[in-house]
Amino acid sequence: MQDPSKPRTEPKPLGTAVRVPKAPAPAPCTPAPTVRLNKRMAELGLCSRREADDWIARGWVRVNGAPAVMGQPVAASARIEVAREAEQQQRQQVTILINKPVGYVSGQAEDGHEPAVVLVQPQNRWRECNSRMRWGFEQLRGLAPAGRLDIDSIGLLVLTQDGRVARQLIGEDSSIEKEYLVRVSYGAETANVQAVFPPEKLDLLRHGLSLDGQALLPAQVDWQNPEQLRFVLREGKKRQIRRMCEQVGLFVTGLKRVRIGHVNLGHLPIGQWRYLAPHERF
Repeated sequence: MQDPSKPRTEPKPLGTAVRVPKAPAPAPCTPAPTVRLNKRMAELGLCSRREADDWIARGWVRVNGAPAVMGQPVAASARIEVAREAEQQQRQQVTILINKPVGYVSGQAEDGHEPAVVLVQPQNRWRECNSRMRWGFEQLRGLAPAGRLDIDSIGLLVLTQDGRVARQLIGEDSSIEKEYLVRVSYGAETANVQAVFPPEKLDLLRHGLSLDGQALLPAQVDWQNPEQLRFVLREGKKRQIRRMCEQVGLFVTGLKRVRIGHVNLGHLPIGQWRYLAPHERF
């Protein structure tokens, strides 16, 4: 018998459903971000974008085991394979270092001035260039400057067929150092400029100037001797050093680029060239 002191409970009928809390709906899967294949190949340092397009057109590129197509979007995790023919073609590309004289432009001929590439001839090859690379006219095909040096400046200029080198030196995310020796005057003073040039203006050269409405990155600027400054920049606006000097009252009487990244001009004579050595890296 049921204890009359306890409340009466009715037995649940068979088959009554037990309500279970509803699980939250799964969040929609966000697709992985993608970029164009040629851009991804350039980011990985495989080649330049233009070179990637050429390889894709030739059927030399596969993505996740399948032949690549032009303009194909790929995720960062995609497996990109390059055919041996592409690697062989890349090994034949040359990078040339030239000590550009005054009076030559870096790129295309302009205003009657010849481009520095006309100096890349067998008779101008530095006799101390120890590269085993043999000269051939095919090396002039697609040989382009990776960075500029204005017509009034001398020193290290890089000409290359290799898109990887070009991207490293002048790509939008490049931060390669370029070092310059700059001879200056200040007003009428040409012999001992350091003694009369205000220290606060030297600080401005290091950081605080703008060109074309854009603030310049910090630069290393120090006196090399009483008439010559040493600049180390990580950017390269048109005639940047000359324009920086103008803003603080200096006049540039001579400008020479002596280093790009880890590669030095060294003793390369003016007007002569050599191949970038296999062990050299910018």
